[in-house]
Amino acid sequence: MIIIRFFFMRILLDFIFFSGVYIFISNRKHLLISLLRLEFIVLRLFFYLIVFLRFYKIELFFRIIFLTFRVCEGVLGLSILVSIIRSHGNDYFQVFRITLC
Repeated sequence: MIIIRFFFMRILLDFIFFSGVYIFISNRKHLLISLLRLEFIVLRLFFYLIVFLRFYKIELFFRIIFLTFRVCEGVLGLSILVSIIRSHGNDYFQVFRITLC
């Protein structure tokens, strides 16, 4: 019974992950939307990590380490977004040029 639940949970989490990747690849107009899509993918990886750790009965302290790195990644992305908005005026990908950076 546990294996069946794990299998269906994995199918659901894989669907969430691949839908997030598809949405991330399909439309890249704003930098903020791309950052939100990346956070969606990382959230799916966190859920899969919880299921994996509980299924194999491994120490769950690793969740705290993963969440710490996730928060640092989110703060770094938002700080880059703020600096880009201050320098370019908006977060459209069309206004970014390699020569200006």
